[in-house]
Amino acid sequence: MSIPMLNKLHMNGYDVLSVNNGPWRVCTQGDRLASFSSREEAMAYAAALPGYKKRAKRVQDHSAG
Repeated sequence: MSIPMLNKLHMNGYDVLSVNNGPWRVCTQGDRLASFSSREEAMAYAAALPGYKKRAKRVQDHSAG
């Protein structure tokens, strides 16, 4: 039985990860933005993106009305 291997880095607020030596992916918590064949390409892409901050969820006010 093999154990999955995860390589994960952070750049500019984005996750840069690879699972089982597969393609490197640049992601936010909810979206996969791009895939690359090398870690260097993925890191360069993440570095070129604007800084990412997780947005707070909006709470709707249902009491008004």
